Amino acid sequence: MTTETITRTTCPYCGVGCGVLAKRDASGVVTISGDPDHPANFGKLCSKGLTLGETLGHEQRLLRPMIAGAEASWDEATSLVAQKFSDAVAEHGADSVAFYVSGQMLTEDYYVANKLMKGFIGSANIDTNSRLCMASAVAGHKRAFGADVVPCNYTDLEQADLVVLVGSNLAWCHPILFQRLQAAREQRGTKLVVIDPRKTASAIDADLFLQIAPGSDVALFNGLLRDLYQRGEIDSQFVFASTQGLSDALLAVGDVNVSEATGLTKQELKKFYDLFATHPKTVTAFSMGVNQAVDGTDKVNAIINCHLLTGRIGKQGAGPFSITGQPNAMGGREVGGLANMLAAHMALENPSHRLAVQEFWQSPNIAQKSGLKAVDLFEAVHAGKIKALWIIATNPVVSLPSSSLVEEALRTCPFVVVSDVTGNTETVGFADVLLPAMGWGEKDGTVTNSERRISRQRQFVKPVGNARADWRILCDVAKAMGFAGFNFDTPAEIFAEHVALTQVLDREKRPLNLSHYNDAEYETLLPAQWGSERPFADGRFATESGKANFVATTFNKQQSADNYFTLNTGRIRDQWHTMTRTGLVPKLFNHRAEPYLEISPQDAKQVGLQDAELVRVTGENGQSVVRVLVTPSISNNQVFQAMHWSGAFASHAKVNLSTISIVDPVSGQPALKSAGVKLARFEAAWYGFGISVGKLKPATDYWALRPLHVGSAFECADLKIPDDWSVFISQFVDDENLSSMVSTDKTQFRCVSFKNNLLEFAFFASSNPVEVNRHWLQQLLGAEVNPVQVLAGKPAIGQADIGPIVCACNSVGRNQILNFAKSFAGATLQTVCENTGAGMGCGSCRPEVQKLINDSVGFSVAAE
Repeated sequence: MTTETITRTTCPYCGVGCGVLAKRDASGVVTISGDPDHPANFGKLCSKGLTLGETLGHEQRLLRPMIAGAEASWDEATSLVAQKFSDAVAEHGADSVAFYVSGQMLTEDYYVANKLMKGFIGSANIDTNSRLCMASAVAGHKRAFGADVVPCNYTDLEQADLVVLVGSNLAWCHPILFQRLQAAREQRGTKLVVIDPRKTASAIDADLFLQIAPGSDVALFNGLLRDLYQRGEIDSQFVFASTQGLSDALLAVGDVNVSEATGLTKQELKKFYDLFATHPKTVTAFSMGVNQAVDGTDKVNAIINCHLLTGRIGKQGAGPFSITGQPNAMGGREVGGLANMLAAHMALENPSHRLAVQEFWQSPNIAQKSGLKAVDLFEAVHAGKIKALWIIATNPVVSLPSSSLVEEALRTCPFVVVSDVTGNTETVGFADVLLPAMGWGEKDGTVTNSERRISRQRQFVKPVGNARADWRILCDVAKAMGFAGFNFDTPAEIFAEHVALTQVLDREKRPLNLSHYNDAEYETLLPAQWGSERPFADGRFATESGKANFVATTFNKQQSADNYFTLNTGRIRDQWHTMTRTGLVPKLFNHRAEPYLEISPQDAKQVGLQDAELVRVTGENGQSVVRVLVTPSISNNQVFQAMHWSGAFASHAKVNLSTISIVDPVSGQPALKSAGVKLARFEAAWYGFGISVGKLKPATDYWALRPLHVGSAFECADLKIPDDWSVFISQFVDDENLSSMVSTDKTQFRCVSFKNNLLEFAFFASSNPVEVNRHWLQQLLGAEVNPVQVLAGKPAIGQADIGPIVCACNSVGRNQILNFAKSFAGATLQTVCENTGAGMGCGSCRPEVQKLINDSVGFSVAAE
């Protein structure tokens, strides 16, 4: 008789915070599904969440502590870390040490890290990678509301009559929320406006798409504020009773020509302003496209100003909604994870708040001022001011701007500690001490999603090797440094202390109050929001006056240098951060297998680029080499490059080699979407594509790898043609195993290799980007197949060719979708999805399916 256990937990990816059911059978096999009872997702999961079970293996995991590359015991590692940090503080002061942490940590981990650094070491030099995604939203909330409170719920997206997405590709980056929105549009007729420099998947079916000039959001929303005021669309009672500063905000708008500033026509502006004015139930949802800017905080406040003027806040179906990037960015903010915050939403600059926290913690030496924010922190490391640095659950060598400077900083830092689950990050290579941390499925604690909902992450598999929870590692180091107050035995005890701290001093003025949580309920804790269900519904805010602040925001046009393109960066649909987890799942490479650069047809022609060629992207501090994707979805003079690829998956793909360390002066968030870059064709003498049952990294000037269920696939290119292709191939396969080889000339070459009649390797090279059916070839690895058919690189006539993958969940190809759409007159999105299987998993491919249907007339259904 077999037994199975089902554990309710929470997805570790984006800030939607979807509930997950982890079913574990008697043999240990884990099956993942959505939790139908979780109010964030009601059973739905995106392509990443659905494949979480495939990330639970031991591959690439850190199994035990390492000191200088050699295995060590936990006692040895803990003692060394404690000694080095203590010595640095004793010799150079508390500000000579720092922590750089992550929205991947659980709230309990975050709490202990913050307590140790700010309350006992006595420095606020603890910052988080959430600084890269949400800091401007935090600063905007605090300026307007007096506290970091998101005043919306997910249900508001479904109850609104108008949803405005600003700098948010919700369809790809928060797909479960987008599916909830799309369902509401079908049921209620909700209008959708998308504002973005790129026509993303979110904009395909929008009622209005505004392809705004990069960096002009303040001009657009200042113009909206002026337009609403002139129309008389003012909630006068709310503005008088519950706000202050309107006159200054209106004065700051000035006489900016919004059409000229944004690149939008007067007709487009009028249509948007009309929609906003005539739909009182409006939600404006924004994300990284707003926050990651030199004026990100002003963008946030320009949006909030419009909602304050019209009283669209604290009401059902209305409000400014910051959609969080990471699973626990919100939880980290609750416990003071940012360098300019104290725990429990108390203010570091407020003496009474500092004293209250110090007395609660009984700490010897609480930080007296804000610490170094992420970019400044690593610049201080580079300058030699930081003597000991502890990096937890993040990969700053890839994720921070000016990543070459980050590498130099870590290389020269006297002592670097890295806690992580994997040894396959570029940051790990700079560690003096490596500490193996528990991963998702092993950890136990809480996270808070974008709507302030606290959910449990629960352990359902045993930790691998000697991995430990981050909170325990931190506590052990704290005790080894001689500090009291860290004798926690369980995450429940830490959470209870966090709850208690939210109830001290001025608690009636701070919306974060967790007094309703019962210690005994921790293990069975159900997802629940903190604060009231609808913050600010009573018209009272967390400012000293109790009124919300209109914030004066002035548009300043960003100048770009001649011959430079504006580089926009961001996420793609099926990958997450630097791919340390999603990179283990072959299916998640099916849609976008290789790092790429989106460029408009006109700009591609100007630079001399053809689709599928390679391009050098050169910024102020370095360059990358990526595949060219020519698309009309992006406007002229700007390009887009995904953030995910690191040196583990491609030779020269780190986008942050090209970004710069300019930050918003209020929030400290880097402007990751506005670097100036130059483009030049990578003058490849030849291009190659290969598949192998092994994991091979070709010795070429350019390469990109992806895992397969059997083996791996790789793209490559080189500036020089090999003198002898057989010598080149010898790096992959022995001569005696080479079954067939075809070479028409020095730039046209194909070969295959079989072992025991099973395909183990195939390689194709050409002077142009290789035209073979990649998805079809990848299915042949490890199978018995005719060498001639493999050498052809595509299915024989009459064989099914599904084309490039569109739906990652169900492996549905473009040709399958187009064939059905063209075969059935009047085919709808739903009928196409039901008959092909596309969009029937997580639904995040549905916008692309819709576009294929829209374009199907006259579209050639050809092989890849």
